[in-house]
Amino acid sequence: MNLNSTITRKQALTATAVIALSSVVNYSNAAPDFHPGYKKKKGATFVLIHGAWHGGWCWKKVTPLLRSAGHDVYTPTLTGLGERNHLANPDTGLTTHIRDVVAAIEYEDLNDIILAGHSYAGMVISGVAMKSSNRIAKIIYLDAFLPADGKSLIDYVPKSVSRYEEIVKGKGDGWRLPFADALTMEALGVTDVNDVAWMSTRMTDQPFKTFTEKLQIPSEDEITKRGVYILTSDRPPFVSASKKANEKNMKTISIPGAGHDCMITEPAAVADALLAL
Repeated sequence: MNLNSTITRKQALTATAVIALSSVVNYSNAAPDFHPGYKKKKGATFVLIHGAWHGGWCWKKVTPLLRSAGHDVYTPTLTGLGERNHLANPDTGLTTHIRDVVAAIEYEDLNDIILAGHSYAGMVISGVAMKSSNRIAKIIYLDAFLPADGKSLIDYVPKSVSRYEEIVKGKGDGWRLPFADALTMEALGVTDVNDVAWMSTRMTDQPFKTFTEKLQIPSEDEITKRGVYILTSDRPPFVSASKKANEKNMKTISIPGAGHDCMITEPAAVADALLAL
């Protein structure tokens, strides 16, 4: 065998290897549906939206329970909160947060979703239901506001409005509502010292426009026909919301004694309630 033929064989072998490797790389970078042998999971798809001052981090105790049962779980953090607090500005409002969730659903190409919102996020998921209706199977209000068309969050907490406005003006640069001045951990039902310590370093200021911007819901039927309300505390806004849900013939569930931040205080009970749906 001469030198020229040896080089030619090496070149041929190298070229074959490159082609094979290229083929693997192309498949691995492709969207899952186009990957050979890809099979979609049969489990449900949960999208869990956190409340005011929180972030996607607050679902940390719940997500493993849902995933271990074979389901997909997404916990996006809303603009200006949690690890995205550096993006907060005076224009961050309810519309911003609705767009956050709609974009997460569309970019992840999620369908047949169980969309759950905690507390303030009841406002958010109601708006999302109007824009992503064809992708949502159920809408879960977890101790959350259940808004009507044209209402803002502060419409449901009239006794706190003047105090909130004073805090925003005095300590929030005219647009931020610091958690420590607005609520306490005890009010959220969180008393365990480890939970308090964990949460205290993660709670961020809430852009106040998210509380004052009015929600537009052209058709509340989009919510009520797929809506479920889970009451976990005795806080007046949520007791009233649960009653309203019942009057609208929405399925209602109660987890007595779980507290408002139930995903932190009673994660197993919350996971069980979601799985039952």
